Amino acid sequence: MTAAIVAHELRKTFAARRRQIEAVRGIDLRVSAGEVFAFLGPNGAGKTTTVRMLTTLLPIDSGTAFVAGVDVGRDPVAARRRIGLVGQRGGADLAATGRENLLLQGQLYGSDRATAERRAAELIELFALGEFVDRRAQTYSGGQRRRLELALGLMHNPRVLFLDEPTTGLDPHNRANLWEQIRTLRESGTTIFLTTHYLEEADALANRVAIVDHGRVVAEGTPAELKRELGSQRIRLTPKADGTPIEEIAASLRTLPLVEEAQPADGAIRLTVADGARVLPALLDRLRERRIELDSLTLAEPSLDDVFLAKTGRALRDTGDLEQAP
Repeated sequence: MTAAIVAHELRKTFAARRRQIEAVRGIDLRVSAGEVFAFLGPNGAGKTTTVRMLTTLLPIDSGTAFVAGVDVGRDPVAARRRIGLVGQRGGADLAATGRENLLLQGQLYGSDRATAERRAAELIELFALGEFVDRRAQTYSGGQRRRLELALGLMHNPRVLFLDEPTTGLDPHNRANLWEQIRTLRESGTTIFLTTHYLEEADALANRVAIVDHGRVVAEGTPAELKRELGSQRIRLTPKADGTPIEEIAASLRTLPLVEEAQPADGAIRLTVADGARVLPALLDRLRERRIELDSLTLAEPSLDDVFLAKTGRALRDTGDLEQAP
């Protein structure tokens, strides 16, 4: 497939308090045209810095990046004409109506009034903005504003759309609604580069996923491929609060045959096991011996959260929601 994004050995260093921070340390990426590509990483991993370089908001220290066929470092103006960006904080003028925002965006990209009006009408229909598009944006709900911001990012028909944490702060209903609209964009052939801290979002939407940590890509593939690499099953158990330290329980379970790992997390214990059906009887016997009762126990195949934990040593929810470049 034709590549929409190609990056090779991207690097970025910041000066901070008399020392150098290497935020991005040789990232390689290849995103095919028409796919949704999810970019995941803990705080400080380098994902937001990478996005800012790909979208011309930060100069590239070394390496190369081509987006929609344009060398981002050599011709950032041409690159901006071919990409759309919906950032974490949005970009709508809250004092203007949604329609006014759309028309201004079109004209800023060089459209005449008639062309901008036609494109705005298409996007108003696509994102179901009609009921509120002539109200000031400051009156919109979070979901309505996010839909307007998506429309703004698409006003100039970009070949590649960058979505930086697009559903942060939305309730489950509005998040699901936005997922459907992202799927519609994918079906229309738009290439989408998505950063998110919702692993279920990446699992549901992305054709492929890259996990970045300490400025490097540490895993890449389809969600199914990454989960299949782990092989092992996962058990999550929640002991009843009886005074026994959860770390002590985990240490005891870690000694059982076929238990590869047992880690306390949020009042529960996450176990990685080679064969869940064989491990469960021994695990329950061990808990009975120690007179430990359970509130819950689940056995599941690996999830994208398990992949993230295996590759970075942390669960994504433990790393904070948003990353800021130094």
